[in-house]
Amino acid sequence: MPISLQIMWAVTGLLLTIASTFIQPSMLIPSWSGQGDSVIVQQVSVTMQIGAVLLTGCLGGRNAAILSQIAYILLGLSGFGVFYQGGGLGYLRSPTFGYLLGFIPGAWLCGFLAFLRPNSLGRMAISGLGGLLAIHLVGIVYLVCVTVPNWQKLQTFFFQYSVQAIPGQILILCATAVIATLTRRLLFY
Repeated sequence: MPISLQIMWAVTGLLLTIASTFIQPSMLIPSWSGQGDSVIVQQVSVTMQIGAVLLTGCLGGRNAAILSQIAYILLGLSGFGVFYQGGGLGYLRSPTFGYLLGFIPGAWLCGFLAFLRPNSLGRMAISGLGGLLAIHLVGIVYLVCVTVPNWQKLQTFFFQYSVQAIPGQILILCATAVIATLTRRLLFY
């Protein structure tokens, strides 16, 4: 991919990641109450950040994905309120910062896997799953480093930030795989 396209995708990925930090996804569920054809809107308990990170990797490749996430982390640490709970160097002590750091290898791995073989829905899903696993591995290692003496805190944070988040992130991963597949077909690559 030409360098100009990589830069375009990196900037797009950065903007998507920043904007998606504050967007909470929802899904439509049919009502089983028996009172007509009604639909319930159920919010998913995660933000769209994971989708933005993975979409950048699937569409822009590994270089664009890693550049966008490095820029995102640097912006947040420099004091811009781009993280979910603000920004600044104090965020280094937050248990969620490891998951943000995981965006970097997760985006790279997703971008690498997405361009190994021709575009397909399965390829995009596998790429996204690889990226999601990398994000969680880095996040869990960071949790261990931050909370080593307090095992109770580690269990609580692990359950809150990994176990509870995975189902919602899998839903976002599925939507991202579909969007990436269709977009790459529209863009002829």
